Amino acid sequence: MPRKLPKSSGTSVSVKDATLDLLRAFGIKKVFGNPGSTELPFLSDWPGDIDYVLGLQEASVIGMADGYAQATRNAGFVNLHSAAGLGNALGNIFTAHRNQTPLVITAGQQARSILPLEPFLYAERASEFPRPYVKFSVEPARAEDVPAAIARAYYVAMQPPCGPAFVSVPIDDWTHQTQPVQARSVSRELGPDPDVMRVLAAAVAKSRRPALVVGPGVDRAQAVDLMVRVAEKAKAAVWVSPFSSRCSFPERHPQFAGFLHASPAQLSDALREYDLVVVIGAPVFTFHVEGHAPIFEGAIPIFQITDDPAAAAVTPSGASIIATMTPALTMLCALLPETKRDVFKGRTLPPPPKAADPIPVDFLMHTLSTLMPDDAALVEEAPSHRPLMNRFLPMRGQDSFITMASGGLGYGLPASVGVALGRPEIRTACLIGDGSAMYSIQALWTAAQRKLPLTVVVINNAGYGAMRSFSQVMQVRNVPGLDLPGIDFVRIAQGMGCDAVRVSKASELAPALARGLAHDGVSLIEVMVESAVPLLYGRKD
Repeated sequence: MPRKLPKSSGTSVSVKDATLDLLRAFGIKKVFGNPGSTELPFLSDWPGDIDYVLGLQEASVIGMADGYAQATRNAGFVNLHSAAGLGNALGNIFTAHRNQTPLVITAGQQARSILPLEPFLYAERASEFPRPYVKFSVEPARAEDVPAAIARAYYVAMQPPCGPAFVSVPIDDWTHQTQPVQARSVSRELGPDPDVMRVLAAAVAKSRRPALVVGPGVDRAQAVDLMVRVAEKAKAAVWVSPFSSRCSFPERHPQFAGFLHASPAQLSDALREYDLVVVIGAPVFTFHVEGHAPIFEGAIPIFQITDDPAAAAVTPSGASIIATMTPALTMLCALLPETKRDVFKGRTLPPPPKAADPIPVDFLMHTLSTLMPDDAALVEEAPSHRPLMNRFLPMRGQDSFITMASGGLGYGLPASVGVALGRPEIRTACLIGDGSAMYSIQALWTAAQRKLPLTVVVINNAGYGAMRSFSQVMQVRNVPGLDLPGIDFVRIAQGMGCDAVRVSKASELAPALARGLAHDGVSLIEVMVESAVPLLYGRKD
C-alpha cells in the first residue's frame, strides 16, 4: 500500500513566514549573515524577535555562528549570499564539519525562471558545492518544499555527530505560498550496547594501570562531571586526545596526566606504560605527522566510546562502542566496581615562569591564567604556542575552552564573537596569533558594534610561528612567506571601534591584561613576544 501524505491544514503562508516560524519553534533567536541581492526577499521587513547578526565577510559569519552554536548547544542559522558567499565561507564550513558543530546554512540562488540561462550570481549544481563537508545538502525542487528542507537540515545538523547542513534557496521562492511545517521532537541520545559495556567495565576492573583518553565529544555533551566521576572511580590516568578542540577534563585535577602528541611515535611512547587505553569522545587517534605507531600492535587493549560511526569505522585497533556520551558514561560509572589500586598521580604543574624582555610566551600564558575570571571562556587560535598554553594556562573543564579541530586559520576570532553572543553573562577571551588574526580581523567590527564582553589577546611574534617550527623539524631552510612585519593591530582595532593597547615590556603585561579583562566592551591587547617558537614535534618523528 502506498503511504498517505499528511493532510494539509488548509491554511497557507509564505515560504518566508513558514521558515521564520520554524526558527522560532527550534529556539533559534539569531540569524548570522552578510546580505546580498538574492537574499533580499528573505530579509525584507525583518521581524523584531529574531536578531540579525551582520558579519563583514562570509568566513567570519560562519565562524561566529559556529561559536554561538557551541556556546548555546543549538544550531546556528546562517544566510549567505549565493555561490560567491558560500565560496568565501567554505574554509570555516570545513572547520564546522571537523568541530561537529550544528549549523543550518542557507544561501541565495538566482530566480528559477532564468537558471537555464546561467545568470549572474547563479550556482550550478548548488547542492554539490559544499559537499562533502555538510551532512545534508539540497536545492528543493519546488518553492513549497523550502521550509520542509530547512526543517530536515535542522534535524540532521543536530543529530550526533552534529555538523553543518545546507539549503540553497532561489530568490523568488520566499514569497511563494506553502503549508506551515510543524516542528517535531527528535531524540538525540543513543544508548550503548550493555553487553559490550560490561566487557569494558570488566577490562577496567582487571587493569593494573588504565588510561582514559578524553576528547571534545565529552564537553560537547555536557558530560565533564560524569567523566570526572568515571575517572575517579577507576582511579585512572586521564590524557587529552590529540588536537582536542574542547576541554573535557579539569586540567588541574590530580589525575590529569597531560596532552597526547599528534605524532604516532610520541603518542605511543606516552601510552606504553599503561595496560589498557579507553578513548572517550575522540578518534583513535588524530595524527599530524607520519611515523610508526606501536600503540596499534596489539600489546595494549584499546576501547573507544564515540557517537560517530565513521570514526569507529576507521579505528585501526580495539573495540568501538557507538553511543552518545551521557548514557555511555552513566552506564560505565554504574558498572565499574570499587578498586583497590592506587590512584594515578597526574602531572605536576611547572613553576611560574620568569619575566623578561622581550616577553616570553610562557610568561604571557601564566599571567593570563592568573587574571582570567573563574567562569571565563577561552577561544584559542595560536597553534605554535599551544604547548606552552597547555603547560601554563590550564583550563577548568566544562565550557571553558574552544579551538578549531580542522587546522584551518581564520576561525578563532569570529568564533570568540559567537561565544560572547551566546554567553553574554561571562567574559570571553580570544587568544590568537598575529598570523591567525589577520584571516578574519573584520570580526572585531561586529563585536564592537554590539559592545560584547570580549578580550582579544594577539600574540605578535611577527610571523607564522607554526611554519617556523615545522621548518626546523623538517630541516628545510630559506622558506619564503613566514615573516609578517609592519602590522599594527592597535590601529586596526581602534579603527573598528575597539579599545586597544600594545604591550612590549613584561612589567606592562599584567596591568594591561587586567584592564582589558575588566573593560566594558571589546578590548584588544597586542603583546609583542620573542620570535622563538618551540618545536611542535621532535625531529625523530
